[in-house]
Amino acid sequence: MAIGATIHTFEIQVADVDRGVYEDLTLRVARHPSETDLFMVTRILAYCLEYEDGITFSAGVSTTDEPAVLVRDLTGAITAWIEIGAPDAQRLHFGSKLADRTAVYTHRDPEKLFASWEGKTIHAADQIVVRAFEPRFIEALAAAVDRRNTMTVSLTEGQLYVDLNGQNLSSAVLARPIA
Repeated sequence: MAIGATIHTFEIQVADVDRGVYEDLTLRVARHPSETDLFMVTRILAYCLEYEDGITFSAGVSTTDEPAVLVRDLTGAITAWIEIGAPDAQRLHFGSKLADRTAVYTHRDPEKLFASWEGKTIHAADQIVVRAFEPRFIEALAAAVDRRNTMTVSLTEGQLYVDLNGQNLSSAVLARPIA
């Protein structure tokens, strides 16, 4: 018998001063057995930092034609393609042709990602921004995750402050375009 997804609930207050976004969110996040805690935490941070009307998580690991996080307009068209982790160049190429905006949030070494994309065709690569966090920051957040979580996410001047279940952490958000 296959193991099902683990459901985590997050009550999140988002204060993205850099974009002027202030929201209270309640997220039910399904973590597939093949998904690491690091990936899940990065996915949640991407959702918070990209928050706008129409944002949603994709259907999950089984959905190969959608990113982990996406934004749709009122017609259902994808306006933002947000990848997590280490997507391959072909996937980024596909997503950036489909959506108005493409971003990558990674919990991995961004230099290895850039090296893996070198010499490969990626549509509008100069407009795709890769955002990374300090490795120990993501690891500490992943260690603090419970089934029910209370979280505040504040971003100001490229510095991210997170309180997750009473654990206060911070990290610079390293942002760099692919090309």
